[in-house]
Amino acid sequence: MDVMGDKATLLETGRFVQPADFSESTGDLSQPMDRDETGEAAEEARQRLAAQTGDVEAMSVLGALLLRRGDLDGAEPHLRAATAAGDRAAANNLGVLLHQRGYAEDAAGWWRIAAVAGSAAAAHALGRHHRERGDEPAAEYWLRQSAEQGHALGAYALADLLEHRGDAGAEQWMRIAAERGHREAAYRLARALDRRLVPEGDVGDDHGAGAEAEQWYRQAAARGHRRAALHLGAILERRGALKEAGRWYLTSAKDGEARAACALGFLLRDAGDTESAAVWWLRAAQDGDGNAANALGALHAERGEPQTAERWYRAAMDAGDDNGAYNLGLLCAEQGRTAQAEQWYRRAAYAGHREAANALAILLLQGGDAAGAEPWFSKAAEAGSVDAAFNLGILFAGRDEEAVALRWYERAAAAGHTEAALQVGIARLRDGDEAEAERHLRCAAGGGSAEAAYRLATVLDARRPPVPAHSLGEPVHTEKSECEEWYERAASQGHRRAQVRVGMLAAARGDVVEAARWYREAAEAGSRNGAFNLGLLLAREGSDPEAAVWWARAADAGHGRAALRLALVYARRGELAEGQRWADRAVALGPAEVSERAARLRDALREELSA
Repeated sequence: MDVMGDKATLLETGRFVQPADFSESTGDLSQPMDRDETGEAAEEARQRLAAQTGDVEAMSVLGALLLRRGDLDGAEPHLRAATAAGDRAAANNLGVLLHQRGYAEDAAGWWRIAAVAGSAAAAHALGRHHRERGDEPAAEYWLRQSAEQGHALGAYALADLLEHRGDAGAEQWMRIAAERGHREAAYRLARALDRRLVPEGDVGDDHGAGAEAEQWYRQAAARGHRRAALHLGAILERRGALKEAGRWYLTSAKDGEARAACALGFLLRDAGDTESAAVWWLRAAQDGDGNAANALGALHAERGEPQTAERWYRAAMDAGDDNGAYNLGLLCAEQGRTAQAEQWYRRAAYAGHREAANALAILLLQGGDAAGAEPWFSKAAEAGSVDAAFNLGILFAGRDEEAVALRWYERAAAAGHTEAALQVGIARLRDGDEAEAERHLRCAAGGGSAEAAYRLATVLDARRPPVPAHSLGEPVHTEKSECEEWYERAASQGHRRAQVRVGMLAAARGDVVEAARWYREAAEAGSRNGAFNLGLLLAREGSDPEAAVWWARAADAGHGRAALRLALVYARRGELAEGQRWADRAVALGPAEVSERAARLRDALREELSA
């Protein structure tokens, strides 16, 4: 057949129509332009008049117009007439029409005629036809013909075929298709570039996308690709560009992407707009997003609506999200429904939820089933739960298996667990490895552990040179050392021994007011040393009655020196019986030197009373 027509202008005339069923798989096939109905009617009338005079191009254009409208019966005679006259665009469109009618082999025949005549669109359709039938060599041949003629859909389909086979040339054609405006190609190219940087993960994983990947996500998103908009939003959110991220999430969510609606909800919640967040979570949850259902459950739980929360957690679970079962376990545990909590924890743990396994182990341990708890702790720890590794350390330490406990503490500490780092630091101090102990104590103290800050301060304190003696009774003013800064950090977090130590350092500097403040804070929190030292400070300032009150509190808490001080106070007042009572208490409390002095005082008071 002598097929006529200039392939460079055929698309401009609107004479090519893409197969409708192919459009869904490619996502980017050309659609008919929106036209004013009146103008389109006039154009149809004009083409119809020209076709009646035997104008082949008019027959082809009229047939394409009717085909796009879905009028297959009206389009077919015009397309057949134009095809018979050698119009390759009509041959391609006749293939589309026959394909829509279900005559795939007849359609392929006409596509072949058009493709041989140079129709890139027909070559693409023919390649897709052969691939659907499993004839990959023929599919590759025709798709390559289409792609090499500059057809974006052909380039994309060829890239898809090559990628399926693991051919290295796939990316080149995917890039060509993307450069020619194919949005699905742009999205898939971006995903390929993304995966090259990091392993495949969830949209919300904390990783960076390369600049090129972001560029292609942006291009695909701008063309209406909802998943590209979702990924672009995630990239921008990680970068801190929350306003722009929200715009892309909104675009994607409005197009029906549930994950984007969920992400938009979290963005709104973080901005303080929980009501709007709930609206988007509801929309996402109703579309089957388990993460959004969990978020709704947590929101209702915070509002004190456990029944509604439980309903959403169950919805999350039904959506395949194991967090739903875990959250149900947490909810039941908070309500004291231990049996149900164990049931839900087990369900999530068996599905591989590591924190559920850890929670189940804790529940079993609290119930006295240490043997049952250990394998769940181990399973959670091996799956990467830092808390479970720490809990295993506690479990083995309780059995006096210090070496095993230390291994688990070290594993948790390496992952940033503050309390585990403290335990490793204590163990290294016990072993005499001060350098390693200091390293771990610094990690724990930096993570907020008051005990670690105190212990680190004691390590540094032991290295300090002796404080110079006061000259003529005047305090020596020196800069605060690092150890004092760590004492103060621990003290500010409520560590009583650190508070006493900070008070002592302040007193050594001559800062009586600061010393009294820290001693009082420690004493009021229950520190007997703080109470004793506060008493000493008050006594030196002449406040003996108040000093006696704090010494009594310290002595009642088991402080022997405070009891001895009280015995001396009452002896000086002439209250010999009360003085003897406190002297007896000091003898019992010790330490040895206090007991010895208190015994002498007691005996003297006894003699005075019996005289």
